[in-house]
Amino acid sequence: MKQVSIITVNFNHSHVTDELLDSIRKNNNYPNIEIIVVDNGSAENPVPNWINKYPEAKFIRSEINLGFAGGNNLGLTAAKGDYLFFVNNDTEFTYGLIQILVDTIEANSLIGAISPKLLYFDQPNMLQYAGYTPMNYFTARNSCIGQFETDNGQYDDMIGKTGFAHGAAMMVTRKAIEKAGPMSENFFLYYEELDWADRIRRNGFEIWVNMKATIFHKESVSVGKKSSLKEYYMNRNRILFIRRNAPLFKAICFYCYFILIVTPRNILTYLKEKNFNFIKQLFRAIWWNITNGINSKYLGFKP
Repeated sequence: MKQVSIITVNFNHSHVTDELLDSIRKNNNYPNIEIIVVDNGSAENPVPNWINKYPEAKFIRSEINLGFAGGNNLGLTAAKGDYLFFVNNDTEFTYGLIQILVDTIEANSLIGAISPKLLYFDQPNMLQYAGYTPMNYFTARNSCIGQFETDNGQYDDMIGKTGFAHGAAMMVTRKAIEKAGPMSENFFLYYEELDWADRIRRNGFEIWVNMKATIFHKESVSVGKKSSLKEYYMNRNRILFIRRNAPLFKAICFYCYFILIVTPRNILTYLKEKNFNFIKQLFRAIWWNITNGINSKYLGFKP
C-alpha cells in the first residue's frame, strides 16, 4: 500500500489547524498516512502544545514565514510518502477522501496531481471548485468551474483531466515532483500551484480532478478577502506566472493588456473603493517584475 504524506502549513491560526487535525482523526480511513505540520513563523510557537495533543503527527517549526510554497516545501523535505497531499490548514476532511484520490492515481499512471471537490465550509452546499478551465495566456485568466453554484451533484461524474489543481487540496505524486521539482518559492503567495501545474504538465504528467472526493474549505482565514498583501501578490504573481509559462508572443500581448487595460481599470476601482494604498501595491507589483528575474527569491512584503 502506497504511503500518503499529508502536509499542511500553519501561520498564526493554530486553532484552525487543530480543527483540520481533528477532522483527519475523525474521517480518514486510509491506513498508511503520515501527517506533517509546518508552523510558518507564527508569533507564538504552537508546536509544544501540538506535540502533546497530536502525537501521531510530525511538527516542523520555521522561525520565519517562508510563504505558501516555502512552507510546503519545508514539509516536503521531511515527507516519506509516495503521494504528497498538500492541504490548507483551513480545510476539513471527509470520509474516504484520501482513499478515493489514491485509487484514482493508481488507475492512471499519467496523473501528476489531483484535487477533490471543494465546498465552502460555512455554506456546505456551495461549490468552490469542480476543476479549472485552461489558462488564457493572453490575459492570464481562467475560470474555476462550479464556483458559487449550489452543489446538486451536477459535477459528481467529473473524473479526469482539468486545467489546474486547487492549491487548497492537491495530491501530487513523488514521481511528478522528482521530474518537475517542488513549488517555486519566489511566488510566496498565490499562483504557485498554477505555475507548478504547468511545470508538471510540461514534464509529461496530467492534472486531474475527482469529484467523488470532497473537502471543505474555510476560505480566506489567513489573509482576508481584501488586503494590501493580497492585492500586491495577486498582481505581482499574475505577471510572474506569464513570464514563467507563456509563449513569447502571448506574453507580449499580456503585458500590453495588463498595462493598457488592467492597470487603469484597477486604479479606478481602488479610487472608487477608497483603497488608496492598493495603487501603491499595484505599481510595486509591476516594478518588481521589471527589476527581478523569474527565479528571484522572495525578499519580504512591506505594506
